[in-house]
Amino acid sequence: MATFKKFEDITAWQKARELTRLVYEITKNGNFSKDFGLRDQIRRASVSIMSNIAEGFDRGGRKEFIQYLSIAKGSVGEVKSQLYTALDQKYIAENVFNEAYPLAEEINRLIFSLIKYLGNTDIKGLKYKAIQ
Repeated sequence: MATFKKFEDITAWQKARELTRLVYEITKNGNFSKDFGLRDQIRRASVSIMSNIAEGFDRGGRKEFIQYLSIAKGSVGEVKSQLYTALDQKYIAENVFNEAYPLAEEINRLIFSLIKYLGNTDIKGLKYKAIQ
């Protein structure tokens, strides 16, 4: 959409990929790896951010993209909350939290900005290109 030719061009998706790599790294060792519920949930939530940005973009419509970005934004909130749980349970050190949480915050801001931009544009999306 707009200036993006593919979802991989979207900065929010790139940062979400970075966060997902970090989440998988911090959840594969120690007590975090043994807390299957929290480990699996934070992994799913981080993957959900990337996936919803990609799926929304590839659906080709502005309104659908906004809807999927909203879901991705909710998944960012999940990851942020779960990072607090991991910190409180001493699954991660404060320095790890201080690396992951600001990255999640940055993704949240990027998604919000993209939603705001898409909400204020007349571009309908790629699937309407021939019609526009």
